[in-house]
Amino acid sequence: MTHATRYVTRLADGRLRCDACPRECQLREGQKGLCFVRERQGEEIVLTTYGRSSGFCIDPIEKKPLHHFLPGTSVLSFGTAGCNLTCRFCQNWEMSKSREVETLSDPATPVQLARAAKEAGCASVAFTYNDPTIFLEYAMDVADACHERGVRTVAVTAGYIGPEARRDLYAKIDAANVDLKAFTDAFYRDVCGAALEPVKETLVFLAKETRVWLEITTLLIPGHNDGDAELHALTAWVREALGPRVPLHFSAFHPDFRMRDVPATPPETLRRARRIAKEEGLVHVYVGNVHDVDGDTTRCEGCGEPVIVRDWYEILEHRLDARGRCLGCGAQLPGVFDGPVGTWGRKRQRLVVG
Repeated sequence: MTHATRYVTRLADGRLRCDACPRECQLREGQKGLCFVRERQGEEIVLTTYGRSSGFCIDPIEKKPLHHFLPGTSVLSFGTAGCNLTCRFCQNWEMSKSREVETLSDPATPVQLARAAKEAGCASVAFTYNDPTIFLEYAMDVADACHERGVRTVAVTAGYIGPEARRDLYAKIDAANVDLKAFTDAFYRDVCGAALEPVKETLVFLAKETRVWLEITTLLIPGHNDGDAELHALTAWVREALGPRVPLHFSAFHPDFRMRDVPATPPETLRRARRIAKEEGLVHVYVGNVHDVDGDTTRCEGCGEPVIVRDWYEILEHRLDARGRCLGCGAQLPGVFDGPVGTWGRKRQRLVVG
């Protein structure tokens, strides 16, 4: 299927500019954007992956990662082909770099997808694996169908999106985890083929102008974005621009795609980053992709006691009431906790939709 996109400007020379992301690809007939899935056909730019997915899985919400959003619940996760960044370290590259749109063998309409999530008992649907920015018309229609059935929506994204598209997409999103891939323009330019400033703009927009629950992930790559000075700068900016209570996850890199010559991130690097973030005043800092119960544990801001203890994606202890208040001292934890803790655990389940 193809689907007309909404974010297009006609240029004086007859080209059509795609305004979905800051790349602003300018297309003549038959040309595709860098994402490979937004293509000019006649007088429109169409989304060639509307209603097509690279597969559906039910995951724990903690895997997104989201630690302060409906803990313990299950989320139906899906993505499509293509991406608007060119990250050399991409860990979903088989999907995000795919040029074989026709091989995506799991079609689903928005209604079918929302209904499947509801019937499977999922509390939310996540647009993930590749970036929802490039399939945002599909994502927005899925979000509408989900909300009609009481299912929440989650965006896992690099935050590289145009202003109008950003406003419209996140009006339909309940929670987001944004990859803040580094904190230098050089890294974004040389490693991701993008720019840092639009990502910062997205983060500020989400934190200050929406009701979207926000968490951030930074994948630490040895020798590229894990230096003390950069970590201090990144975490200080998060505190000042977004607030000290926004959860930040430091995640371990493993060699993949075009960075197979770079070693995996040592666990101590993640712990060092966590210490720096706390020194800079961030309250909720986590580590990921390694086994670290303390680094995955949520502590009360009031009394300092553990209120959610995790082992990988399994919740071992939960000491919050249904509104997210500490059972010990009554302090309110930031996040979305409108119900009992889920019991999905660490399992992953494939799902057929449609």
